[in-house]
Parts: sequence; C-alpha cells; structure tokens
Amino acid sequence: MNLQIRIQQHFAASIATKQKALELLQEPILAAARLVFEAIQRDGKILSCGNGGSAGDAQHFSSEMLNRFEQERRGLPAIALTTDTSTLTSIANDYSYERIFARQIEALGRKGDVLLAISTSGNSSNVNRAIETAHDCGMQVIALSGKAGGSMKDLLQNGDVELRVPADSTARIQETHLLLIHCICDLVDQMLLTETP
Repeated sequence: MNLQIRIQQHFAASIATKQKALELLQEPILAAARLVFEAIQRDGKILSCGNGGSAGDAQHFSSEMLNRFEQERRGLPAIALTTDTSTLTSIANDYSYERIFARQIEALGRKGDVLLAISTSGNSSNVNRAIETAHDCGMQVIALSGKAGGSMKDLLQNGDVELRVPADSTARIQETHLLLIHCICDLVDQMLLTETP
C-alpha cells in the first residue's frame, strides 16, 4: 500500500470523527466546562485520571489548569492522579491496581470537587472505581470515553457529564479527547475572564 495514502486516510478519519463529535457533543462540552468553572468558583478542585494515553491526557488537562491555557489568568486547582509513582506503586502493591485512583480520591476528594475520568473504552476498572469513590465523596464526574461507553456509562449519575466520542478506533478517540480537553480549558478561561466581580 502507498504510505502517503495511509497518511491521508488517518487525517480523513480523524477529521470525520471530530465532525461527528461536534454534531453530538456541543452541549455536553459546555456542561462539562460549567462544572469545572462552578467547582473553581466554590474553591473546589479538579482531579483527573486515566491509563496510558489517557493518563497523558489527564496530566495535559491538569497542566493547562494549573499553569495556563492560551490566556493569562491565575492558576487553577487541578491534580492529575497519575503522576506520583511512589503513591501509585504503593497502592497497587498494598491493595490492587484497581484502587490506584480511588484511594487518592478518598484522601483528596471533597464534596464540590470534580473528577475528570478518561477511558477510551469506558471499561478501565481503576477509572470506574474512581468514579464510584468520587460519588461517595459527593463529587461530580466528567467522563471521557468512546466506543459504546463501556461500563463507565452505567456509573454516571444526575449532574455528571458524559463526553463519549462516536468512534471505535482508540487513536481517533484519543485525538478527539484532546480536542475536548482543549475546548473545556478554553471555555473555562472565557467564563473566568468575563465574570463580573
């Protein structure tokens, strides 16, 4: 196969996935940004988690909040639960890998905080355990998934936001997750910068 054609196919598939996501997810994206904004206004924080590429996305989101996105503003309270290797490995060793995020939420999560839970399939047991624990703490959840939503979709409650990418390819889902994260960051910035004292 011509490798240039494969490149074109990747671009075309990514564009098509994002177009379909735009049609389906505009309102949920806005709802997710409002959850984040309202949590920050209540002196809450955003905890984020995921595995593999989704862990990278969780960290990307946290860095955009803590530092800045595209405009100057104060740093915003966000913690990626994927970054502390001593904590992650001790929880996995003493309990189980399934609890690596939930145990941190037990310690750090408070009512009024928000969990950004990322799983391309919706079937990551440690991410789903984190959702259950977040609910136990009185937190709301923004769930980023794809495919059919997996078991994650059945854990969501009233007030949570599901951003399920309409695709089966993990690569296409991850590419769109990054766009969703950037949209949320931008909308939160717009809300913060236009808020009246």
